[in-house]
Amino acid sequence: MNRKNAYLFLCILGTVLPYSQFVPWLVENGLNAQFFVRQLFANRIGAFFGWDVLVSGVVLVGFVRSEGKRLGMSLLWLPILGLCAVGVSFGLPLFLYLRERALEGVEGTTGTAATVKS
Repeated sequence: MNRKNAYLFLCILGTVLPYSQFVPWLVENGLNAQFFVRQLFANRIGAFFGWDVLVSGVVLVGFVRSEGKRLGMSLLWLPILGLCAVGVSFGLPLFLYLRERALEGVEGTTGTAATVKS
């Protein structure tokens, strides 16, 4: 399996696994953002994971913007939308998939990925 296909697989996994927990919670509790945050930060281990994901999301947005600009990529809004709709587990592999596609395009036209914009 090449990297591009692996990233697509991880996009699927990164959507299915989080939503397998979120959808039942949503059915049971409704769209109650205040209760969601209260439950997320109800104890130290939950807060650990909550803060980890929030910081990772901010880092991902910075990475998407800087690396995407460096490579002259389009559709940079898509991984950020994926981050907001699902989370880092979907947004990061989606960006890496798009990045692989962009690198393939550069390699296909120049013969090497070393000539990307710096």
